[in-house]
Amino acid sequence: MSDTLFDFLVGGVAGLGWWGMLAVLLVFTQLTIFSVTLYLHRSQAHRGVDFHPLIAHFFRFWTWLTTSMITREWVAIHRKHHARVETDEDPHSPVTKGIGRVFWRGVELYREARTLRADIEQYGRGAPEDWIERRLYTPHANLGPVVLLAVNFVLFGLPGIALWAIQMAWIPFWAAGVVNGLGHWWGYRNFESADTSTNLTPWAFWIGGEELHNNHHAFPSSARFSMRRWEFDIGWQAIRLLQALGLAKVLRVAPTMDIRPNIAVPDADTLKALLSHRFQAMTDYQRNVFAPALREEAAAAGAKLRKLLPRRLRNGLVNDGRWLKPACREQLQAWVQQRPRIQLLVEHRARLAALLEARTHDAAERLRHLQAWCLEAEASGVAALQAYAARLKGYSLNAA
Repeated sequence: MSDTLFDFLVGGVAGLGWWGMLAVLLVFTQLTIFSVTLYLHRSQAHRGVDFHPLIAHFFRFWTWLTTSMITREWVAIHRKHHARVETDEDPHSPVTKGIGRVFWRGVELYREARTLRADIEQYGRGAPEDWIERRLYTPHANLGPVVLLAVNFVLFGLPGIALWAIQMAWIPFWAAGVVNGLGHWWGYRNFESADTSTNLTPWAFWIGGEELHNNHHAFPSSARFSMRRWEFDIGWQAIRLLQALGLAKVLRVAPTMDIRPNIAVPDADTLKALLSHRFQAMTDYQRNVFAPALREEAAAAGAKLRKLLPRRLRNGLVNDGRWLKPACREQLQAWVQQRPRIQLLVEHRARLAALLEARTHDAAERLRHLQAWCLEAEASGVAALQAYAARLKGYSLNAA
């Protein structure tokens, strides 16, 4: 074998060393993550941000080249996940399909969801249908990775094939496995959303902000996923940079909430803020009403909280045991029925949730129900519930 051929096989025409190859890998995989989180997810699926046509098409091209995913299919499957979350129709819920299956076989679940063409048509509306989509990206989706393999080999030689393999595994592992799987199974929650979504970590540079999955489920159309000062969304930073360059337009971000003092009766501003931040309201209820009540129950019983009520049942109190197994749900319900004060708090929480989730356009009627709920909470004799009602009345959205 000639020296020239050997040099080509070990380094390609680029002739990069190992550090150079590592830099290329980091850049390529980050571009792939950005193509998914910025374009497919935040822009196409949820319409939280628009990109300049040049940027949008670069993301489309890079997605075709590195994942072979079709925009309409990805958008439809993700929208269906939100619409049917944690049900048998959810394309990738660990609750119904098991964490092992979603984590290790997420790609198979995605491929199964692709075959449901009626769902793709229903949930994929608004996805690109231009000439290049019809003639190249959709009918020849698998050609992209083949082209990438050839380019990698020419540029980097045999190491380029290893680079290609890592690129091909990046989205299936981090998105289909980690985010879709662990993002509904393990982590912390800022919001008591109507699902099991979690934030995996307050920051993860290598998955584009997708680690803040609970935040996203609480505010799906927000272009920004970070919600706390100590959370960092690298995808949002990329959007802000593109916005500063005139290459992106932010359409929606989660509204921020304020608490007005000394509000005697809930008003229209209260209701507007509650409907925008209903998950925050339920989170406040859990932390400021339920948690103190449970501690008081434990103190009265002379027992530690973990002995009074196992952790899985305490977590079940957040949503009336919706995600518990039937036997555990019955155990929780029996435990609640034996404690009148806890039962009262459960009933008030359920009524508030029903009020906020009701499908009605009659704001005046909903406001009357909210005012009645606050009056009953104040008359309950439970100090934590009374304090919560007083705080609730002051909810308002920041003007900014």
